[in-house]
Amino acid sequence: MKIFIIFCILLAAANAIAQETKPLAPGYTALPFEPAKPGTYTLPIITQAADGEVLTSNNQTKHLHDLMGDKLVLLSFIYAACSDVNGCPLATQVLHKISRQLQKQPELADKLRLLTLSFNPTQDTPEMMRHYGEGFKTGDFDWQFLTTRDEAALQPILDGYQQNVQKVYDDKGQFTGTFSHLLRVYLIDKDKNVRNIYSVDFLHADTLINDVKTLLADAKPQAAVQAVSPEVLFQPGDNKQHYQQADYQTRSLALEQRRGQSANLLAFAQKPPLGLPKLPVPKDNQLTPAKIALGRKLFFDRRLSLNNTFSCAICHIPEQGFSNNEMTTAVGIEGRSVRRNSPSLYNVGYAQLLFHDGRENSLEQQAWGPLLAHNEMANPSIGYVVDKLKASADYRGLFEKAFGKGPTMETIGQALANYQRTLNSSDSAFDRWYFGKQKAALSEPARRGFALFTGKAACSACHVISDKSALFTDQKRHNTGIGYTESMQKAPEKQRVQVAPGVFVDVNSDNLKGLNTEKANDLGYYEISQIPVDRWAYKTPSLRNVALSAPYMHNGSLPTLAEVVKFYNQGGAANENLSPLLKPLGLSDRESADLVAFLEALNGGNVSTLVSDAFAAPVGDSGAIARPMPSTSQAR
Repeated sequence: MKIFIIFCILLAAANAIAQETKPLAPGYTALPFEPAKPGTYTLPIITQAADGEVLTSNNQTKHLHDLMGDKLVLLSFIYAACSDVNGCPLATQVLHKISRQLQKQPELADKLRLLTLSFNPTQDTPEMMRHYGEGFKTGDFDWQFLTTRDEAALQPILDGYQQNVQKVYDDKGQFTGTFSHLLRVYLIDKDKNVRNIYSVDFLHADTLINDVKTLLADAKPQAAVQAVSPEVLFQPGDNKQHYQQADYQTRSLALEQRRGQSANLLAFAQKPPLGLPKLPVPKDNQLTPAKIALGRKLFFDRRLSLNNTFSCAICHIPEQGFSNNEMTTAVGIEGRSVRRNSPSLYNVGYAQLLFHDGRENSLEQQAWGPLLAHNEMANPSIGYVVDKLKASADYRGLFEKAFGKGPTMETIGQALANYQRTLNSSDSAFDRWYFGKQKAALSEPARRGFALFTGKAACSACHVISDKSALFTDQKRHNTGIGYTESMQKAPEKQRVQVAPGVFVDVNSDNLKGLNTEKANDLGYYEISQIPVDRWAYKTPSLRNVALSAPYMHNGSLPTLAEVVKFYNQGGAANENLSPLLKPLGLSDRESADLVAFLEALNGGNVSTLVSDAFAAPVGDSGAIARPMPSTSQAR
């Protein structure tokens, strides 16, 4: 088999030379120049590596991300029957050269994994990929040949890596068994970031090995950030973890590392990831690429605020769970205090109640709440926002393309709703275990936590799981006692204030008055309904991606999932309107930890793709805004 495959490659190369149809790629020959020495250059982060379900040559189901993180990875896409000498054979030949060279460099060989994934799952079965790989693998080098169960499983992976692959048909419309594609090989670091993409003209074993050595020698601050959190994208840009300690050191994330890559957002709405049901979409606001792109632009545009400094994304920060990990309650324009925590927007398209108190029931209407709120984006009127967008040159024609008319109160809300309905994230470890029936997908502590979640702890009474999907919410409001406790608290005579790492001072509360706006008492849905039984009632949030959206509860008063479990373990906070579903649980320390482990297993498999897409969005040029001209009546 090995001799046969190598013979096929050589034959294809000979045919190419004989027919002079195309020159051989540089990867087949020695480099005509001296490559840069490892470590004398840098490889910036391009984007997050996409994930997806694959099959190994032993017919085992895995996720691509399961094969990343412990080593550097070179990922290539091929199909076994490819005859284009500068296509799949080139990628396989270059990787074969690399594997042979690294056999002589075991210190590198142990730190690199080659992944070759077929984009022809119909023909390239796991058995076929195993035979194909046997012809190229050298010694015990870690080179894995993968395929997928079908084209439906393959397509999200191709989309994630922007691999444009098309079947070739003959005159009669019959598939010829060949594909049209552009060769790309991806170098992926241990943080699952793509660091280089090699095309035909740049794919060469020598430069690739130098790039590998460069990454292994790279000791930039990024590595220090990674040591703090394995998901470097999913954290505050200026991480204040351990700030209370005197030996705290800054580990801020450089803005240059926030480079992203646009994603096919519509796909996450049309075919939600594993574990989510069909997305409900209003008939009068169907999803389209033009509407989604416009809503995405609006969401990240700071010009939608009164003074052009504040966007939706400043409270709903993509890398912080589309919430805000750094503040218990939100802060709006000019530092104006907001009473409540920024809720996560993941899977918000499924929410029947919006805002913490559930006072709105459609995303189209909800959008105008923060746009007009004095302590959020502070626009003085609907017309002010509409006129500002009409005066912005870079919005010219976008509303007309999406809606057939210019910006209005209706179309602005519809565009923002379109984007938010694509922020669907599931396919978590739990989903793969529970709905995908992958026995090894969920850890043993998380499995015990699930048993508690649906049993002794009774969390699923409100955070509902059905047989085919799970939104982890009953779409209702409940009084847990958090709001009651806050309302009944008296301000202490002194408050402890931190002024520097490890430095605290006690300040009289009277001296702090006037430094910021006093928060009005928060009575929950009662403020809307005026019905006493609704006092301190707030909606049940979804728990998907909950580990990414600390702090918790409507007022951000619980900083960690462990604190949340502790609060519910004691039965909430007693008051006359306390939900009858709450009662002391009697969980042991181990059971509490298992419950947290389950909650941490609810992070979606496509979070990195959504964050990367957000990083690629424009944020608006606040210096180039044309302010709306006042009408005659306004001038008077």
